[in-house]
Amino acid sequence: MTVSGAGATREAIEAVWRIESARLIGGLVRLVRDVALAEDLAQEALVVALERWPAAGIPENPGAWLMATARNRAVDQARRRQLQAAKHDELAQDASGSLARPDLEAAIDDDVGDDLLRLILIACHPLLSTEGRAALTLRLLGGLTTAEIARAFLVPESTIAQRIVRGKRTLAEARVPFEVPRGAELSERLSSVLEVLYLVFNEGYTATKGDDWTRPELCEEALRLGRILAELAPHEAEVHGLVALMELHASRLRARVGPSGEPILLLEQERSRWDQLLVHRGLAALARAEALRQPLGPYTLQAAIAGVHARARTGAETDWPRIVALYDALAELTGSPVVELNRAVAVSMAFGPAAGLELVDALASEPALATYHLLPSVRGDLLLKLGRADEAFAEFARAAALAQNARERELLLARARACGCTGVDAERRRKP
Repeated sequence: MTVSGAGATREAIEAVWRIESARLIGGLVRLVRDVALAEDLAQEALVVALERWPAAGIPENPGAWLMATARNRAVDQARRRQLQAAKHDELAQDASGSLARPDLEAAIDDDVGDDLLRLILIACHPLLSTEGRAALTLRLLGGLTTAEIARAFLVPESTIAQRIVRGKRTLAEARVPFEVPRGAELSERLSSVLEVLYLVFNEGYTATKGDDWTRPELCEEALRLGRILAELAPHEAEVHGLVALMELHASRLRARVGPSGEPILLLEQERSRWDQLLVHRGLAALARAEALRQPLGPYTLQAAIAGVHARARTGAETDWPRIVALYDALAELTGSPVVELNRAVAVSMAFGPAAGLELVDALASEPALATYHLLPSVRGDLLLKLGRADEAFAEFARAAALAQNARERELLLARARACGCTGVDAERRRKP
């Protein structure tokens, strides 16, 4: 095989791995009841594929081939462990008896319909830290390498590796059950899964750090996993609500960034660049969530807000009173200061900047917003609309000092300059 041909085969294998790895690991978790061992077996199967497929060609059903290879290794390992245990305990083995674990061999032919759901629930188990859940989810379900996850969250690769190892160890030591919970217990566990997917998507939609304002690859990964979850849990309204929210927000990604990577805010976006396929998918997912007639949760309410924006042909046609009403419900449900800040923006759009500023000022002493750069950013915007440019300048400069994302910081400094001050003045006046 030529070098170029070998390279193409390797790329094809990597593509197969991204598609099949989550289902493969999920099936192996069902067999061996150990997340770390399941991933090791899957990786061993991948190594065998990399050795054999370039010469033999990619099998017609590569997922089944990988599962069979990993499963055979699992059975071999179980037999070796049982033989070792028998020798250590000086137990006689009947030559006709099976040396494989009966539960493992019986599980091989079990229904695999819940494998992915089981893996999602395990990777996002509430026992793990939020950061640990995100890392383990992207590793096991996204097929991302440790280096890729580290780059996505702008942390050292060693940090991500530690989170993944610690997460697997925690699950093993806690003897977490590997069954899919049902009923109310499933709904409770799903909240942890949704939290992780929401975190991953948001980090892609508005990056907290670094030089890029968005990381579309993280949005795509969270959305892919959300769609899978919606198929596995079709009667859970909040699952559809989160998918709707992600679809609708993802539809704006192309319009959120200018030619040089600069941020473009919602009301300044060219709506013709919004992805209409994602808009339609998002509105359909929202309709499914609402049709289940369950109490509206935070993701469905946020999706409903995004739906109002999506239905408006221009920013001027946005139904802001409707958005205010939805934020009222969301604020009552969550008690979140960030939601209250977003509600203040909606109030300013519906009833004028003075009404919005009054609500923002009421949040000034909120501890959770003390270092949140969007609080002074919103306040600066409202002050500017009220003609109080000097005060607006100070707020934009303070927001820029708090922002960790380089693109967002540049935007805030530009807004400060637009108040009538130079960049040098901004830096001078920002210092005590």
